[in-house]
Amino acid sequence: MDKRNSKIWAPVIGLDGFRKEQTAGRDELLFNELHGERLIDKPHKHDFFIINLFDKASGVHTIDSIDHVIKDHQVHVLFPGQMHKWHVYAGTIGYQLMIERSFFEHFAPFFRFSFTNYQNHPVIDLTADAFAQLHYEFESVKQELKRENSLIPLITARAGVIAAIVSREAESAFTEFKVYQSVPRLAKFNMLIDEFFREQKLVAFYAEKLHISPNYLNILCKKNLKISATQLIHQRISIEAKRLLQSTERSIKEIAFELGFADQAYFSNFFKQQTGASPSDFRENIHVEGAPKFLETKIKKR
Repeated sequence: MDKRNSKIWAPVIGLDGFRKEQTAGRDELLFNELHGERLIDKPHKHDFFIINLFDKASGVHTIDSIDHVIKDHQVHVLFPGQMHKWHVYAGTIGYQLMIERSFFEHFAPFFRFSFTNYQNHPVIDLTADAFAQLHYEFESVKQELKRENSLIPLITARAGVIAAIVSREAESAFTEFKVYQSVPRLAKFNMLIDEFFREQKLVAFYAEKLHISPNYLNILCKKNLKISATQLIHQRISIEAKRLLQSTERSIKEIAFELGFADQAYFSNFFKQQTGASPSDFRENIHVEGAPKFLETKIKKR
């Protein structure tokens, strides 16, 4: 028997799975409140966007294999396809917006940076003022959703304000965001990587798209981001490789081909250099036996 078939692979969960326990919502947007302890111990991903706003909170939120400490006054932004699990501890109070892709597109421009930037920094600490502003907007969205004839233009405007505040706080918290704002070529480079990393792994390809030399692109990366252009490309490939190893039953050979590697051995060597573990060891360590339960072990109801 194929050993992979005895494992539980990370499911992709749609918005419909959360409608039963929503606080308020429409077809394209749900609002939920988080109270008390809850546990999702199996990695999974969603096909929609999530913005979590934590008021009083503690715990651990694992996103794309990185553990983030959950604290008071934070916002966590999850994009479709990102792997996550969490253990939220007792006493937590938080709020959650779950947003369909089609609706997200209406206010996506208010996220002023490449989506890859937010995926690399999904957890943002907030000032007291920023939290108060976001909490007001979340509460306003909830109240509008509870109306019998809720107004989509009003909800969209509120969501745009939320995105703008998150972007401002991200720019304040992370040097990388400031760099992309001040060096537009690097922002464009990051967007190009996200679009072409499966097919194109050489710096020369991206430099040509940016109308600069590979050497100058490398200088920009090292000066502003403290890593080489090649390393930036490799980071994106590694993130996607981890997601595929966690969330699919595809063989390592199939994943290697999907990510544009000529053969499995080349991919395996690359992955081990990036992560310190072989693809098979990484996959073995993150999967669990047994039948999957739907998302949370609900210690306290959502």
